[in-house]
Amino acid sequence: MTARTLAELLEESSRSHRHLCPRQVLGVRMGILAARVLGLELPQSDKRLLTIVESDGCVIDGIIAATGCTVGHRTLRVEDYGKIAATFVDTATGRAVRFVPRKGIREAARVFAPSGYSKWEAQLYGYQTMEDDDLFAVQEVELVVPVERIVSTKGKKAVCERCGEEVNNEREVHSAGAILCKSCAQGGYYRPKARHDDAAALNETTHEETADH
Repeated sequence: MTARTLAELLEESSRSHRHLCPRQVLGVRMGILAARVLGLELPQSDKRLLTIVESDGCVIDGIIAATGCTVGHRTLRVEDYGKIAATFVDTATGRAVRFVPRKGIREAARVFAPSGYSKWEAQLYGYQTMEDDDLFAVQEVELVVPVERIVSTKGKKAVCERCGEEVNNEREVHSAGAILCKSCAQGGYYRPKARHDDAAALNETTHEETADH
């Protein structure tokens, strides 16, 4: 795959995002720098690169444009720490490199922008022209969970013994001899909503108990 220019990648990111913003620029710049640091050709046409992003939002669209990593291809993960940061993992070698914007880059961007630009415009322009070393702190890291477990084995299936739902890609949990999904084993982000008749019966029982006292 032929490497694309910063302008081309920003155009692609802006099409999917419907406009271009400073954090998209940071995402694209991270992806371009990751390709150089890891020695990979990006955007990728295979699944060698795994990207773990530490926030949802605009920066992800820039990273997708620059790397070709997507959730659908199982090459993009979101660990939502609320940080504009990302770790790029070469799954063939296990090498992992984390990128985070340096402190003060919002103010530094003003130096690179024409006079009269708003703060937002200065960031949009400055992030495109600043040097990599001025934009990002780059750190070699080790994953707490081995990359093989993160990527897992596609196509493997299990059935939760509590809720009966299917669990894919080795995401089941083995607990006290039972096979469970994560939400049954550890608590999920949702809970079943009480049916109207159940809720009415509960309210009636509560009202009666209160009246007795």
